[in-house]
Amino acid sequence: MEEEIRKEFMEMIKLLDEGKLQEFKQKATECPPVDIAEGLEEIEDEGRVLRVFRMLPKDISSDVFSYMTSEQQQLIAESATNAELKALVDDMFMDDTVDFLEEMPANVVKKVLQNADEGTRKTINQFLNYPENSAGSLMTIEYVDLHDYFTVRKAMDYIRRTGIDKETIYTCYVTRGHKLIGLTSVKDLLLCEDDDATIESIMQEHVITVGTLDDKEQVAQMFSKYNFLALPVVDTENRLVGIVTFDDAMDVMEDEA
Repeated sequence: MEEEIRKEFMEMIKLLDEGKLQEFKQKATECPPVDIAEGLEEIEDEGRVLRVFRMLPKDISSDVFSYMTSEQQQLIAESATNAELKALVDDMFMDDTVDFLEEMPANVVKKVLQNADEGTRKTINQFLNYPENSAGSLMTIEYVDLHDYFTVRKAMDYIRRTGIDKETIYTCYVTRGHKLIGLTSVKDLLLCEDDDATIESIMQEHVITVGTLDDKEQVAQMFSKYNFLALPVVDTENRLVGIVTFDDAMDVMEDEA
């Protein structure tokens, strides 16, 4: 942990120790979640780790959790109430949730699944059944998909309404009956002069895809080759089931190196 980041983290912890909760939360909001996670990794006292994590603002705690070590994630999951664990998982992106569960013992996985709603539980089980080294295990389902018959105006309204829950909104995937038929981008939508134009009329039809069972290291290498921000993942019938994002591909390349 770099000295400057460590100093910022310790100042944040000092505010908590002094009972200055509002100042602590404000400082935590200004600090990148990955830096908070690295700071927590250096705290040996488990009780102190739990106290700091529980005092984090709710809107950043799930991001911090996704960067924490599996040991500390297990500590928090086992000590959390059912309601706390459900709220934490609900706020996480699905690929982060699956990455977390893949490292957890059976009792933690069971606790998470018991407190998830039926749809989330079904999706988690589906992801956990993909081979460990496959694109399916790497992908996320939080992407923007647009119907081909949407107008540009309707597409922008849809992105504004749902974009907060997506891992990336720049690239938008165009579907017809769940099948992937093209892609467009927010830039294309913003620059289109006709708000009534259909997405089908402005989309790019040629789309490079990967399959759910494709090797994740080969998928990661495609990001370097094509300079992608995300890659769509399709099943054997070309139905869009998820995307692999640049940051997840870089994690794979780092692990390989």
